[in-house]
Amino acid sequence: MFEGADKSGDANNGVAAPDSATERRSGLSGAVDWRLAARTGAALVPSGPRTSRYSAEQVVAELAEASVRAERPVREVSGLLDDQPVPSARIVDRRGWIGAAADSMAQLTGTGLDTNGRGKLTLVGKPAGVQAGAMLAFLSTAILGQYDPFTGPDGTLLLVAPNIMSVERALGVSPTDFRLWVCLHEVTHRVQFSSAPWLADYMRTNVDVLGAAGDEPLTDMMSRLVDEVRDRRRGTNADDPSARGIVGLLRASQAPPQREALDRLLMLGTLLEGHADHVMDAVGPVVVPSVEQIRAAFDKRRTRPTNPLQRLLRALLGVDAKVAQYVRGKVFVDHVVDRVGMTQFNTVWTDAETLPRPDEIDDPQRWITRVLD
Repeated sequence: MFEGADKSGDANNGVAAPDSATERRSGLSGAVDWRLAARTGAALVPSGPRTSRYSAEQVVAELAEASVRAERPVREVSGLLDDQPVPSARIVDRRGWIGAAADSMAQLTGTGLDTNGRGKLTLVGKPAGVQAGAMLAFLSTAILGQYDPFTGPDGTLLLVAPNIMSVERALGVSPTDFRLWVCLHEVTHRVQFSSAPWLADYMRTNVDVLGAAGDEPLTDMMSRLVDEVRDRRRGTNADDPSARGIVGLLRASQAPPQREALDRLLMLGTLLEGHADHVMDAVGPVVVPSVEQIRAAFDKRRTRPTNPLQRLLRALLGVDAKVAQYVRGKVFVDHVVDRVGMTQFNTVWTDAETLPRPDEIDDPQRWITRVLD
């Protein structure tokens, strides 16, 4: 019943062709056919929970209202204020999220099309597009919301209605409270990027470094992969979330410049997610009456064992590392805010030099000493 809930798609399955003024090039341009990925994902994605048309329309309307209502308490608690108008959220179904995610990746990495729309895809673009589509189909069943800073003049706040409804049913929590709680987290991401607009360019720059082609011998890359497999067998990196799953293998295969760029992106993601969780919990007791029940049930769900196929996919896609990002990032933000207050903490948004480094995310005092003392 949710299919078609988002009416803003286009004939390109949600992936917009670039115009001549905004087209970018990255080393990753042409590596993935994102239009094919969107079509593949839409074809593979399982349907969401069954519900009546009335209930589906009610969820969409309530999420749209909650996304606006969350803005004020998020800004008050975070201290991140600007005079920008609050843009409307896009309430989407799973296919809508797949199209939007493919669009965002095309914008971030370069679409591989020339200014006349003719293809510039490499030979690997289409097979990689099918693989990316399968990955998007799997992820689309788990994503509750997402802020995309790379599409639209003000970015795009996406809320995936069927997934939110599915989780609130599984947890047995108040639907109204849960929908607002989810919006608090996602709106925090929108506020982060609107208050520190340099973040989007910082992400693009590091993605471009990741995609930079080099002339390094294949034997060097294979040597690093062999070393990584050996370390995993020995348990050398067992406590490092960034070494897990496909992300860990990707990181191990990279030359130092690419590995450092990936580390910077991972640290930024850890900060963004941890800060959003901190703000969500700080705001929650005031505006979400059942926040303690929701948090306890949601945290239990994050670590709940899944079936073998889901466990395999979670490991390959680094989903467990993503969960660790929330935990590590929130511990960092909680500690700094407790020690120096939110105003001083917000120094973190000044520029790239004030972001936490890999050796600081688990040792917040290092960051305080380097940046604030």
